[in-house]
Amino acid sequence: METSSTHQIVESLTRAIVEHRLHPGTKLAEQKLADHFGVSRTLVRQALFQLSQNRLIRLEPARGAFVATPSVDEARQVFAVRRMLEAEMTRSFVRGATGAKIKALREHVAQEKQAVSRDDVPGRTELLGDFHVRMAELIGNQVLADMLRELISRCALITLMYQSSEAAETSNDEHADIVKALAAKDEALAVRLMDEHLLHVEATLTFDHKQPINELSVALS
Repeated sequence: METSSTHQIVESLTRAIVEHRLHPGTKLAEQKLADHFGVSRTLVRQALFQLSQNRLIRLEPARGAFVATPSVDEARQVFAVRRMLEAEMTRSFVRGATGAKIKALREHVAQEKQAVSRDDVPGRTELLGDFHVRMAELIGNQVLADMLRELISRCALITLMYQSSEAAETSNDEHADIVKALAAKDEALAVRLMDEHLLHVEATLTFDHKQPINELSVALS
């Protein structure tokens, strides 16, 4: 019961942030959230901690929880670093590609497609980011996997807030094309597709959106 309540709070707050109903910088008061969801402050605290792990909110000592304020510049820098790292990762993957590794990536791409088709915004964002982490894990480089997970989480809120459903569907298609090139062991094509894919994701983030609501109860209703 506790886990499902925590999950519900995480899901509701994620959706309110993603759908621009909560403004970056909005204070998330524990007692207000506890009253709204009809749960204890302990459960609210657990949910806020989970959201801070995903970098959707920031926890400030003695001040409380706030919706994260992502920097567009930071996102651009993250994508630049990712393009450098992932070109080399793609080369390594091609050189060590096996049927089992390709199968694992194909299964992941199928999960993405399901999340995109059911318009599961938090789920699809997580899966689309995890595709890149999964590649690093499959080449046996846990340090790279951890680095990519950290980089992806640094712009998770920007991707969540600014990636349209059409762009998410395109990302899924591009992942499928990358896997085809990896399976064909076409290193040059795979590297080019990965670079183009990351450039597309960055280019399709639209930073103009309607003004969110700052009142917590209205935003969550």
